[in-house]
Amino acid sequence: MTNPASPRLLVVDDEAGVRSMLTMALEFQGFTVNSAATGRQALQSLTRWAPDLVVLDVNLPDLSGFEVCRLLRERGLTTPVLFLTARHRLDDRVHGLDLGGDDFVTKPFELKEIAARIRALLRRSNGGKRHMAVQRFIVRDVQLDPGSYQVWAAGHPIQLTRTEFELLRYLMENTGRVLTRTQIQQRVWNHRDENSGIVDTYIYYLRRKLGCQRQSIIRTVRGVGYQLCAD
Repeated sequence: MTNPASPRLLVVDDEAGVRSMLTMALEFQGFTVNSAATGRQALQSLTRWAPDLVVLDVNLPDLSGFEVCRLLRERGLTTPVLFLTARHRLDDRVHGLDLGGDDFVTKPFELKEIAARIRALLRRSNGGKRHMAVQRFIVRDVQLDPGSYQVWAAGHPIQLTRTEFELLRYLMENTGRVLTRTQIQQRVWNHRDENSGIVDTYIYYLRRKLGCQRQSIIRTVRGVGYQLCAD
């Protein structure tokens, strides 16, 4: 019997076999699972059922998974999104994350990996809720409020994507400490890929949004990773 207190997942995939396999496997892991075959069904379920996390295929017959995620974020919903995709290009992953996605799993996938990624995203999501009253981080003239998901530079609000925000928060939590690319990937994206340039790409985005006068706040440690500098 499904535990009503267990995390609620919405699995969205147009392939009935994939939906059935994921539903059974995730229910066996203790989750409560609902499913949808199209993007429009997913949006309806998100409104009516309010899942704790969405496992979302990118290639859907009506709206793409990317479009579903964009509409979800435009509605103000912060539900974590784990994309399923056969696309391996970095540009595709960056695009999905920019739209508000939280993580990617490429097909073919291992069921154990899917479950592990889901648990990691739920921990991060629940952790954010538990720390709504955490004091703002302040480094130089950059401020970050974990509770309201807001960032300011020299008193002006800066619009960051969810992933950019999590990256900046991790750097500010560890001000002065050199963080490796692997550490950053594991914390912000919940996985590691030694050949991926996604960390460097998002550091570039973050520096650009903070402004040219503040780019030096994030120092590149060649061959290692990055450091947020207080001085």
